[in-house]
Amino acid sequence: MHELSITENILEIALRHAQKANALRIAHLYLVIGQLASVVDESVQFYWDIIAQGSPAEGATLHFRRIPTTLRCAQCHQQYQPSGGDFACPLCHSPQFSVVSGQEFFVEAIDIEQ
Repeated sequence: MHELSITENILEIALRHAQKANALRIAHLYLVIGQLASVVDESVQFYWDIIAQGSPAEGATLHFRRIPTTLRCAQCHQQYQPSGGDFACPLCHSPQFSVVSGQEFFVEAIDIEQ
């Protein structure tokens, strides 16, 4: 359900930037989402189709780019991508890590029509 508020924020950002650029219409929106971000693409698309109605963003195509999860072991400093839900370091098997990437969530680009 949090995808609704996320989608509302995306729409606000897109409309603000489109207004600054004197855009007639928003054609495409490019979103970057880390794999650890608890955002479901289909839910964002569903809410977008509803809340963008009647706005310059109506009919805009959403493009989703997923960033894979990369972790850094706190013990041996190895960077790795976890597999199968196992977040332990594959080199030293330590369960302690920090997240290098995979939590991103932002609007990367907006294509407009003037």
